[in-house]
Amino acid sequence: MNRKRLLQIGIPLLLLFFAYMFFKTDVEEDISITAEVVKGEFLNEVIISGEAQSTSLKNIDGPANLRKFRLNNIKIQDLVPEGTLVKAGDYVGRLDPSAVNEQIIDARLSLESAESKYTQEQLDTTLTLKQERTAIKDIQFNIQEDKLELEQSIYESPVTIKQLEIKIERAERDLKEKKEDYQIKKRKAVAKMVEVGTEVSKIRTKLDDLIALQASFTIRSNANGMVTYAKNWNGTKKKVGSDINAWDLTIATLPDLTKMESKTYSNEVDIRKIKKDQKVSVGFDAFPDIIIDGEVTSVANVGENKRGSDIKLFQVLIKLKESNSNIRPGMTTSNRILIQKEENVLMIPLEAVFSKDSISYAYVDSGFSIDKKQIELGDSNEDVVIIKKGLKEKDVVYLSKPDGLEDKSIAQLR
Repeated sequence: MNRKRLLQIGIPLLLLFFAYMFFKTDVEEDISITAEVVKGEFLNEVIISGEAQSTSLKNIDGPANLRKFRLNNIKIQDLVPEGTLVKAGDYVGRLDPSAVNEQIIDARLSLESAESKYTQEQLDTTLTLKQERTAIKDIQFNIQEDKLELEQSIYESPVTIKQLEIKIERAERDLKEKKEDYQIKKRKAVAKMVEVGTEVSKIRTKLDDLIALQASFTIRSNANGMVTYAKNWNGTKKKVGSDINAWDLTIATLPDLTKMESKTYSNEVDIRKIKKDQKVSVGFDAFPDIIIDGEVTSVANVGENKRGSDIKLFQVLIKLKESNSNIRPGMTTSNRILIQKEENVLMIPLEAVFSKDSISYAYVDSGFSIDKKQIELGDSNEDVVIIKKGLKEKDVVYLSKPDGLEDKSIAQLR
């Protein structure tokens, strides 16, 4: 009877004990998060996002002689979609021709006026020279008449004969002066006609150039490739409605997709770690499975102000060592720049490191108790820190301070 009674009391108590231990363990695990000291490869990386771009590209430019006609801020009226594959001579886009059309209208009006002036000058010259020639002929006829009269006056008085001789001499002098005046007026008329004709030719040449410029407002590709939109000075892409000017004619580019790089910007803290020739793993947001090896080729010495902020950013260029047909300019890249690599080192999470009075320590689970042990730290990255002394592989450390151990003494390093 006593034995039966003992079983009835003992079994429930035993069950309660196991239940308590089970739930106690769960509660402790929920409250105290731990991690093991691991031994392996330590990587110190700077991870920054960037943008894929080609290192070799051809520009598709607007007309080169906009400045000649004082045209500026010409709007892009049409553009093929970015990423369009084109061949040499294919249509790419069109500029707004309204400004050049106005100049063409003005040039045509000027040409009509100049041609009318040329015709008028031509008629005036013809009439003036004709009158001069007629006057010369009249003088020549008068001289002939006077000479005939002189021949018939052999029996006249000497005075009459002398008067006829003087008259003929005066007429011949007038004829000579008239011929000289005619040559001067003729040269003057020729010079005037050249001047007016030159003005006509100048305006006609300008009109022809404007018409050719108008035709060049239809932009065509100068090579085979994939169209990517050019960027403005502020980093925004040119598109329909954007302006081009005589100092920045590029509308789009044709990148060489076999020569790609990642363009990124680092902050002032990380730029000190980044050096030329460092290895980089480049990922792509659009294709998470694609990872391409890269190498830092350029690190800016001078920072740039981030738009709308006082933060200084330094440009970093990373060359991709391989090409991939899926990669396109403008894709967002994730760049893991390898700063430091160490093999077979002990590491714990940064959260497991605590400090007091310049002494670093960790809470270590020894199995029956929790000890506070001093540790010597090495290099760290964003997640873990190297342990030089104080811990061994597979030691269990706490990621938060266990309750009640704040005043426990720290076991010093030997």
